[in-house]
Amino acid sequence: MSVNNCTAVTEFIILGLTDDPILRVILFVIFLGVYIITLIGNLSIIILIRKSSQLHTPMYLFLSHLAFVDSAYSSTVTPVMLKNFLLDKTIIPLEGCMSQVFFGATFGTAEYFLLAVMAYDRYRAICNPLLYSINMSPKVCTLLLIISYLGSCINSWAFTGCLLNRSFCGPNMINHFLCDYSPLLKLSYSEDNLADILPSASAGLVMVITVLTIIISYVYILFSVLKISSTEGRSKAFSTCTSHLTAVTLFYGTTTFIYVMPKSSYSTDQNKVVSVFYSVMIPMLNPLIYSLRNNEVKGALRKLINKKYPFL
Repeated sequence: MSVNNCTAVTEFIILGLTDDPILRVILFVIFLGVYIITLIGNLSIIILIRKSSQLHTPMYLFLSHLAFVDSAYSSTVTPVMLKNFLLDKTIIPLEGCMSQVFFGATFGTAEYFLLAVMAYDRYRAICNPLLYSINMSPKVCTLLLIISYLGSCINSWAFTGCLLNRSFCGPNMINHFLCDYSPLLKLSYSEDNLADILPSASAGLVMVITVLTIIISYVYILFSVLKISSTEGRSKAFSTCTSHLTAVTLFYGTTTFIYVMPKSSYSTDQNKVVSVFYSVMIPMLNPLIYSLRNNEVKGALRKLINKKYPFL
């Protein structure tokens, strides 16, 4: 098809998760509740860390940024999904679709980087405790955060830039609950194959760098913990890592499942379900994981509540 022989697409139709009207009402109520819990949970984590002096450490600085990224990631995806449950036809303009791709890729990639940075922080804390304050100084923490957000923006521009260079004409129905790169690429037209290679290479590089950082950090952590003679000391050292390992397993497990699937199976119901889990459910689960499985967070929360409401 020649680009000159078709009308340019200016808006897309999001097909969503289901056409069943009863199921749509049920899912709307469920995901609205999930979204509210996500915002409350992550904002509570951010406020708690800012208000509690005992949590003013690099570990919790990175956790507050993870909470921010989770809130932003969920807010990029969930409102469009909720709108789709209420309307028979969800229309999103081309600019809005590209914006969702950009911010979704930015905050999704930032989660990879932050989880890797948090693994590196645990490595420094457990393997070099005496030099921890020097190795993880405020300047180092700021630099790691800048690298995380800058790397996220670069990766998201690889996705969005390739889509902006493509032409859209003809079909404009996206078989997904959000504007995602793969279904949009299917609807685009261009003789340039860069869009098939560059984003995959960029995302692959991000995953390799972050996964290697996490694996190497935990290998060193494991060897250091095994050198601790007391069982109590080992348990205490591992306890600072359990929340992070749980979050890493959930996020990397689901996103890896998506990206190792063959292209022929993109936009299937199975793909949608897994996408819902890592883009909507995980941002809700992370604050629960870090609050319920972390004694320092629970202690800081009790202290803050007792300070505000001493009569309780």
